[in-house]
Amino acid sequence: MKQDFEPKPGRQMRLGVFVQTPGHHVGGWRHPDATVEGWPNLGLMQHIAATAERGKFDMFFLGDGFATGYGEHPSTIGKFEPLTLLAALAMGTKKLGLAATASTTYAEPYHVARGFASLDHISGGRVGWNVVTTAYAKSSAVFGRQHPPHAERYAMAEEFVEACRLLWDSWDDDAFIGDKKAGQFVRPGSLHIPDFRGKYFTIEGALNVPRSPQGHPVLIQAGSSGPGQALAARIADVVFTAQNDLGEAQAFYAGMKAQLLEQGRGADEALVMPGVMPVVGRTEREACEIFAELNRNIDTAQAFTVLSERLGADMSVHPLDGPVPDIPETEHLKSRAALLLQMARRENLTLRELFHRVAAARGHLLPIGTPVQIADVLERWFRDGAADGFNVMPPFFPRQFDDFVKLVVPILQERGLFRADYTGATLRDHLGLARKRIAAR
Repeated sequence: MKQDFEPKPGRQMRLGVFVQTPGHHVGGWRHPDATVEGWPNLGLMQHIAATAERGKFDMFFLGDGFATGYGEHPSTIGKFEPLTLLAALAMGTKKLGLAATASTTYAEPYHVARGFASLDHISGGRVGWNVVTTAYAKSSAVFGRQHPPHAERYAMAEEFVEACRLLWDSWDDDAFIGDKKAGQFVRPGSLHIPDFRGKYFTIEGALNVPRSPQGHPVLIQAGSSGPGQALAARIADVVFTAQNDLGEAQAFYAGMKAQLLEQGRGADEALVMPGVMPVVGRTEREACEIFAELNRNIDTAQAFTVLSERLGADMSVHPLDGPVPDIPETEHLKSRAALLLQMARRENLTLRELFHRVAAARGHLLPIGTPVQIADVLERWFRDGAADGFNVMPPFFPRQFDDFVKLVVPILQERGLFRADYTGATLRDHLGLARKRIAAR
């Protein structure tokens, strides 16, 4: 596919580990090698972070959500609050980036800006914020609010991020001088109080956190709908997307880069990192057996919950072995529903087959095979203009992630596709992104 830009010569792919424990596959927690004891398990999180850092990963990426209940995906029923967990992990890691999800619909800009700025200081500049609008209406019940429509959620997100950026720029980089002799703790003239008045948020005060090591934390945006892509083109440093077809992934990649250029940004100022759920086996047969076992362990109620959420309609009322029905567009995960329906039509899937795909990878790329076969898939997507890197989504932790780092990463390194060691200190360094400067006032 023709691109309107040229990637940097000698570029290397970026890798994050998308952490949803005990695993991304709905049945992953039942695998004998999955850790489920002592939930939520801080030791498991520390193990994943240490493994990722040993594998020279760019970041540990933590998804989040508010809903809980018997039918939810096991990774969401009971979990740590993200910033609390990342603060703990920052103490046991030195280079690994630490990214967490926070909602722009169910939070305040000051709280989010303060939390991420503090964590950027604690970690020495290794923090990223996954900006989400919260797709599911059921999340609103926890907050006692009416869930806003899709378009309004993205309008709120735009204002929310702008407010956070102004708060992060409250202080100059050299504001806190601690001059005992002169009696000046902060340099005069170094405070810039934001005055932001939007439709949804108003900010009239400064942030009481010094400007963070990265200037601004890395911003990650995961929406792939039209409004989601437009927001990503304006604000994102990393775009996390779900793609499962090479041609469609190339089209998304080219379209995203074109939108960056239209916004006056460089095409390499935002990295496109699709999710990938690799099922790694020493042999192809072993990988297929692992995947078959995972599918045998699927809890039907939980899988239907995940499928219904992704499509925005109750799918349990339709026959499993019939065709995937036509579903009207909803106010929930517009882009994910469209992607899954396109996949179902393209591959002529029954509802049961789609059910298994979503229970596994939720519409993300799903390579099953040997380390070489998986490395081949990642290399092709990277070299053929479909990705700048990948968010790795193991079907269960820790074994499948351990195997990816032990068996797949060395192949990528041998091929010159992935770093042999870290060369910088911050997450922006790892991703090849410039430190954020304060805009001219």
